[in-house]
Amino acid sequence: MFPQKLTDSRAFEIAQAMLGGFNRHYGLFRATSAAAKGRFERADWHGQQRAQRERIEFYDARVDEAIAMLEQRFQTSHLPMDVWQQVKLHYIGLLIDHHQPELAETFFNSVCTRVLHHGYFHNDFIFVRPAVSTEYIENEEPAAKPTYRAYYPTPANLQETMRRVVTNFQLDLEFEDLGRDIDWVLNAVRKEMGDFRWRTNFQIQVLSSLFYRNKGAYLVGKIINGFTETPFALPILHREPRAKGQEALLYIDAMLFGEDDLLMLFSFARAYFLVDMEVPSAFVAFLRSMMPRKPRAEIYSAIGLQKHGKNLFYRDFLYHLRHSSDKFRIAPGIKGMVMLVFDLPSYPFVFKLIKDFYPAQKETSRELIQSKYLLVKQHDRVGRMADTLEYSNVAFPRHRFEDELVAELKHFCPSLLEIKGDDLVLKHVYIERRMVPLNIYLQEATPPQMEHAVLEYGNAIKDLLAANIFPGDMLWKNFGVTRNGKVVFYDYDEIEYMTDCNFRHVPQPRNEEEEMSAEVWYRVGPRDVFPETFGPFLLGHPGVRELFMRHHADLLDADYWSRHKQRIQAGHVHDVFPYDPHKRFAYTAGQSFFPQVDGAA
Repeated sequence: MFPQKLTDSRAFEIAQAMLGGFNRHYGLFRATSAAAKGRFERADWHGQQRAQRERIEFYDARVDEAIAMLEQRFQTSHLPMDVWQQVKLHYIGLLIDHHQPELAETFFNSVCTRVLHHGYFHNDFIFVRPAVSTEYIENEEPAAKPTYRAYYPTPANLQETMRRVVTNFQLDLEFEDLGRDIDWVLNAVRKEMGDFRWRTNFQIQVLSSLFYRNKGAYLVGKIINGFTETPFALPILHREPRAKGQEALLYIDAMLFGEDDLLMLFSFARAYFLVDMEVPSAFVAFLRSMMPRKPRAEIYSAIGLQKHGKNLFYRDFLYHLRHSSDKFRIAPGIKGMVMLVFDLPSYPFVFKLIKDFYPAQKETSRELIQSKYLLVKQHDRVGRMADTLEYSNVAFPRHRFEDELVAELKHFCPSLLEIKGDDLVLKHVYIERRMVPLNIYLQEATPPQMEHAVLEYGNAIKDLLAANIFPGDMLWKNFGVTRNGKVVFYDYDEIEYMTDCNFRHVPQPRNEEEEMSAEVWYRVGPRDVFPETFGPFLLGHPGVRELFMRHHADLLDADYWSRHKQRIQAGHVHDVFPYDPHKRFAYTAGQSFFPQVDGAA
């Protein structure tokens, strides 16, 4: 029950201080995102990667600051509960005209649960549901950018309008040949939309900020004609100088159309975008109109607001539990040695816990495994590593768990398990999107599906290689197949930076005894990798072996890995793009001077 009267003056001051902590966080978050434009113009790719990585840490740092400040000023850990109820009511009032109320509510939850040492999210002191609507929020300040710009071209000035769409972003670099690029864009539009009738409401709507990631800037919008809306995105890239002293130039690399292309661009297996937003909920609403199948939680995460994405995911999860009756079970597939994995058949995600003990051959620890998952969170996942949601102290209804699963939890993860009344509480859990394990997929695949899967498997490893990631355990069971047929890696406990590995050829035996030895007779260091030894573990199936050797035999060559390692050590940042290479204008025009895509994308 909430208090009938707001009687404690401290409550309003605490609410103000908490909102001040959030405002500081979002100001720093937005400044880092806005600075992506300058880094892109300077081709500061390492700086862009560093900003993507460091921005993820901003939120927890600001939460820690807020907690320390509140404790120092108000001794908040000792306040009575009715004061916290008043704090929440005051906080709601402060959010009425706020531009990021949903994010501020999530920040309040983070601070409150930490201060009150309550992680089960079942109380009156936090925002279990949103209290403030995010609909129709717009920045009314005179100099403010709108969420999106609308352009109304005619058949006569379509090319001029499209040029204005691009130049309005005021990138501080010249385009190599913008007229040529616009011609290619309009040709792609005609090919996509066919011989359409020009309706009176024909317009182009474009989000007012570019989306920056890796070495690209993406212009995102939609074409509206009558009742038809066609989402699109334009990747803008750098042309490297052809001679020393020349300035880099820009060019439009492709035009991506429709929901499927946008889903690939905003995939859960890619790094978060850097994008400048005053009203993030308006950006999410616009993006959701183009990708109605993508949950809002994933869109928030894709634009860098992963903490609110976690909050929305949990709300969606609770909603699903209320409207389903199936039980959590041990996930199908080969059981892992370090992770216990379970799922709910009706829910498209899996839940992963780090076991309390491991087989002797696994020299690892809980802290080391957690550091690997954090590495993946902060790294450019290049479309090949699934994003994870990490939660602490999550309460599940005990009756929804199969007894076999509860027995597994008690045996392998007793330190993470607590049963309190009707609740089963997991103290630390990772959640990932469910995929079909590649080993299971191959068992059931038709010959064309098998070839596609083997090709994708090798491409996934090559994309990870280009991103300076050595997956460690490359067995088929550690990769999954998404609903669109893409192969994604999801077992992170043995990943390493490729630059930390030493890729070696197996030495030639010096005598008959060494040649016939069943044991490894040569010296092996802790970071030594022998790619030619992958074959016996991966290629036992004759059909798979034939396909692998046809497409990816280079992965068994230590020199192949070493060459890529040397390029990365020399400072090269690879291009791995979130779209099919055949969508690039270079392929359509037959222009050999366009840079080739590294990795496999």
